[in-house]
Amino acid sequence: MSFLSVADPGPEGLERLVESSIDLKRDPDRYRGMLAGKTVGLFFEKPSLRTWVSSTAATALLGAHPIPIHQETSGVGTREEPADVARVLDGYLDVLGMRVFEHSLLEELDAHMEAPVVNLLSDWEHPCQAVADLMAIAERRPLPGAVLAYVGDGNNVCHSLLLAGTMAGMEVRVGCPPGYRPQAGVVSRAREWGPVSIFDDPGAAVEGADAVYTDVWTSMGQEEETAERLAAFAGFTVDSALMDRADSEAVFMHCLPAHRGEEVTAEVLESPRSVVFDQAENRLHSFGALLVHLLT
Repeated sequence: MSFLSVADPGPEGLERLVESSIDLKRDPDRYRGMLAGKTVGLFFEKPSLRTWVSSTAATALLGAHPIPIHQETSGVGTREEPADVARVLDGYLDVLGMRVFEHSLLEELDAHMEAPVVNLLSDWEHPCQAVADLMAIAERRPLPGAVLAYVGDGNNVCHSLLLAGTMAGMEVRVGCPPGYRPQAGVVSRAREWGPVSIFDDPGAAVEGADAVYTDVWTSMGQEEETAERLAAFAGFTVDSALMDRADSEAVFMHCLPAHRGEEVTAEVLESPRSVVFDQAENRLHSFGALLVHLLT
C-alpha cells in the first residue's frame, strides 16, 4: 500500500504508525539494519532540507540504501512519460518517496508501480509531516480529546493536519482569512472522523487549544502572491497575545522553515512552549517507522 495521504492507513493504522515512530525514537537500535538490502528512491522536484536529510538518514539507519533522484536528471514528464519512468523505477526500488509540486504526478506514478509510493510533500498534502506532528503532541499528552488549532493558510499542511488530527480523536480548528480556507472536500472528509471548525478570527480558533500550529503564508511556487498574501493575513500572526488565549500548557508548532515576524513572532518561536525542533527531529523517526510498516 502506498502513502499518498495521511488518511491512507485509516485511524487504526495511523495510531500504530505514531506508536511505532515513538518507539523507534526511544530505541533506534532495535530497528537498526532491519531493512538491509532494500532500496529507497527519493525523488525531489523541489528544494528541501528536513525532508531530504531526515528521509535519507532514516533509510540509512534501517540498513536500506537511499537513492537520490532529481527532476533535472530524471526528466519526469519532460524527457520521458511519467508512466514509463514509473515502470522503470519499479524494477529498481522497494519504495519510492516523492516531493513534488503537483499531487497528480504522485498518483500517476503510483498507478504504474507495484512498489509503494510515499508522498514527501505535494500541493495537496504533507502526510509525513503530520505523523511527526502527532508524535510531538502524543509525547506530551494523549491525542484523543486534545484540541489542535491551526492558524494561517489552508494549505497542504493544513489538509494533512485536519485528516490526521480527527483520525487521532482530536478536535481540529482552523483560523484563516476568507479565500484561504482549506478545500471543502478535505474538511468534509475530516468531519467523518471528528469535529472540525473553521473561523475567520484566529483568536476564536485558538481559545483553550492544546496546540497552536502555523505555517508560512507564502509557499514555494506562490512567490508572485507574496504582497497580496501579506495583506490578507494581517492579524493572523501567532504572537504572545494569541498564545495566551490557548490553554496554559499549550505548545506552539510549525513545520519550518519559519518567517519570524510574519506568521509567528521570534518570541513565540523561541519560547519554552515551542516544539518546532522536536517536530523536525520527529521527521526522521516517523519516516523510518513508515518504511518499516510498508516493507515488513
